[in-house]
Amino acid sequence: MNKFTKLIALLCIATAFTACKKDSDPIVEIPASDGNTLTLNGLIGAEAGSSAGNSVFVDFSVDKQTAVARGSWDLGFYGGADWRVILNHSVGATAIVLNKTDLTTVTAADTVSLIAPLLLGQGQGTMTAVDAVDGSLSTYLGGTVIAPISATEAENKVYIVNRGTAGLAAGENRGWQKIRVLRSANGNGYTLQYAKINETTFKTLSIAKDANYNFKYASFVTGALNVEPVKAEWDIVWGMSTYKANATTPYPYSDLVLINFAGGVTAAEVLVASGTTYADFKEANLAGLTFLNTREAIGSKWRVTGGAPPSTTVGTVLSDRFYVVKDGSGNVYKLKFVSYTNTDGGVRGKPVIEYKLVKKA
Repeated sequence: MNKFTKLIALLCIATAFTACKKDSDPIVEIPASDGNTLTLNGLIGAEAGSSAGNSVFVDFSVDKQTAVARGSWDLGFYGGADWRVILNHSVGATAIVLNKTDLTTVTAADTVSLIAPLLLGQGQGTMTAVDAVDGSLSTYLGGTVIAPISATEAENKVYIVNRGTAGLAAGENRGWQKIRVLRSANGNGYTLQYAKINETTFKTLSIAKDANYNFKYASFVTGALNVEPVKAEWDIVWGMSTYKANATTPYPYSDLVLINFAGGVTAAEVLVASGTTYADFKEANLAGLTFLNTREAIGSKWRVTGGAPPSTTVGTVLSDRFYVVKDGSGNVYKLKFVSYTNTDGGVRGKPVIEYKLVKKA
């Protein structure tokens, strides 16, 4: 065997050894967290806890919380098969459609009669000016103020958007915008046209669909941005959100807990009166639970609000219940709320939660 042939043989052996080594390297899987206690970081600065400036997303399986300023975004663009756009429910944004398709023809005169319908809070507002506040994903997407974005451009109308001020700094004027949303030319995303009411020209922003996220987001001030984490990486979000004072009146609620219903998360409520305490709840107790895939499966039911019976103390966590949450991967956690105001030993704007793994996927 000549030197050249020996060299080739050695190279082949080395390559084969390297390939085998790569094939034998184990894939390291990070196990789901066994549980933890977290203090959610709802406060941005010195704002009142009832007006906490952050929405806080929590992923139980990795003990991670992600705080996002509620006022940082205006619109969310659905990443799934439907063509839907949502308003910023965390600041009480509202919208109404006009019978126009050209932003440049819309002026302040078009908003005169819309001031009252687009206000929100203290008994004001109408459910038709806000996105669906409860229900499953299909109900939520089917209840957006903005109609499905049509492939036929002429069918996409102009909307007036009240950007919302719920829970934000007193006197902060976020203003109104006129918008129109189209499908992008390549069919892979959205094209947003937007301007202030009296502007005669408009800006354009492209938002690509991304199936890894429930929604991608846009701000009328800063452009495209991420708000919620990747849909497989969060389970619940705590903060202010538009809900309802009654069946016909929308209202911005503080301390509302929403599940990642668009990402496959479900939740069940367990009443201690049923005979099972949080401490004693185990995998065997899962049988018979009814898991809900609705946005408000937890909602505000975990705390005592102003409408509570006289026998309970407003501003405290309800100790007679806890929740069981199944994440999108199939891990099941029991969840209880520990405190959320100084009345129950906590700090408003920094609620404390405790969760424990009940069943691993």
